[in-house]
Amino acid sequence: MNKTKFKRSAGILMPISSLPSPYGIGSLGKAAYEFVDFVKESKHKYWQVLPLGPTTYGDSPYQSYSANAGNPYFIDLDILIEEKLLLKSEVLALDWGDGFVPVEVTEQQALLGQYETAYDIKLGDSRYVSYEKMYKNRYTILRTAFKRFLELIKTDKSKADAFSKFIKETKWLEDYALYMALKAENDHKSWASWEDDLRYRKEKALKAKEEELKDEICFWQFIQYKFFEQWDKLKAYANSFDIEIIGDIPIYMGYDSVDVWAGQEQFQLDENLTPTKVAGVPPDDFSADGQKWGNPLYDWDKMAKDDFKWWRDRVKWQTKLYDVIRIDHFLGIIKYYTVPEADENAKNGSYKKGPGQALLDAINEELGDKKLIAEDLGVYLEEVNEILEYNGYPGMKVLEFAFGGSRDNPHLPYNYEKNCVVYGGTHDNETIVGFFKDRPDSELAYAFDYLGTKNREELLDKMFRAAYSSVAVLTIFGVWDILGLDNHARINMPSSTGTNWKWRMTKGALDEKCLNVMKYYASVFDRERV
Repeated sequence: MNKTKFKRSAGILMPISSLPSPYGIGSLGKAAYEFVDFVKESKHKYWQVLPLGPTTYGDSPYQSYSANAGNPYFIDLDILIEEKLLLKSEVLALDWGDGFVPVEVTEQQALLGQYETAYDIKLGDSRYVSYEKMYKNRYTILRTAFKRFLELIKTDKSKADAFSKFIKETKWLEDYALYMALKAENDHKSWASWEDDLRYRKEKALKAKEEELKDEICFWQFIQYKFFEQWDKLKAYANSFDIEIIGDIPIYMGYDSVDVWAGQEQFQLDENLTPTKVAGVPPDDFSADGQKWGNPLYDWDKMAKDDFKWWRDRVKWQTKLYDVIRIDHFLGIIKYYTVPEADENAKNGSYKKGPGQALLDAINEELGDKKLIAEDLGVYLEEVNEILEYNGYPGMKVLEFAFGGSRDNPHLPYNYEKNCVVYGGTHDNETIVGFFKDRPDSELAYAFDYLGTKNREELLDKMFRAAYSSVAVLTIFGVWDILGLDNHARINMPSSTGTNWKWRMTKGALDEKCLNVMKYYASVFDRERV
């Protein structure tokens, strides 16, 4: 059993996509290393990221094509330029939707670095990701890098060997690369619309496609090779300062994913490979209709028969990527909500018993000495508390939830037990400034009393103090709250569309003042990284 404990400490939640990297979206390059430096200098211990997988329609990191693959958008293009796989002029000639004019730059200018002035011409708003332009341009430029890489490994044996080793040792990559190649061939449509022999994974048809699409398959292998090459270096940099990375893994997979296509027997699908019931959550404070997520449900009985091999393989891979694993919607392991596929909303769903400790025993074996956080928000179940205590996992508290309901609200700091993680708010919540800004005084009466001020300008600091001074073993705030931003910086509003998953921090926003404030909180409340 995994009983690895946290020591009193603090961390910062910062999605990779929100880093102020150039070219439209955060990446694993310079801005990521600068963020590690900020975490280090602020004496914090943890950097929490959102899921790293390649996103599907809607761009949510919680709906991915793969449980294991990395998001191609996060590959840093400047690193590829340094490796001579791209020219700066090629990158700058594309519109990344990041508020800058794409410019024509000669190769000579690019090599001499004569492009910054032109690039700095402002065009629009750099605070949001344009996923439309990411989708249009990112793969185009990565294919250019791929062609040069193929030429490079013809003469560089060490790089060729490293690439071959990655392909050989990365067990999930074979299915993933074939899956993405087939999606490209089928106009990126869901595998549910492919020809029957491919949908049902007939061996003869798959072998034929492996040969026919070998160049395209190699491209998707290259993408993952570069992603994890860059990720491993970034993680090693963080770990060199004793900073640990918390990785967030969704409990469910999207239907249009390699995991469902390649592991059909692991999911509750009918003879047509269609889910009859899907995942979701019942009506709550977020949504009166509940949330119908649409993810296919696991066939837990079949998973148990092979001792949860799919989960074992998944967790084993995640332990290579992260120092701490946070399982999103942990409740679903104990008791999961099923929604009829034909329903428009989740009102008519029902609960069923999950695998519980049997699955957690398998997960604990694969975790080794890595730590786990259980996202246990939502419906209160005594059996969840019991299983958290038995396994030694810390659950979660959210300070924004503390000021409604009765005085025994579990999110109020005086009700905490030590083994919990307190967040100011999660990626699904309003920013703290937005939370207090958009509510009348009457609704905030108890928050004013509890935090000891009616001055809204003081409430942000009071929230930090309430969390950092609590007995919770770990305190985590989003970078948007460190910056004191309103709801324009909100990451996600559940059951809505619009600016979800798009917010980006502007360059230089985490200044000396932010650093000193965070260092102060860590020091005063005994959460300094040592």
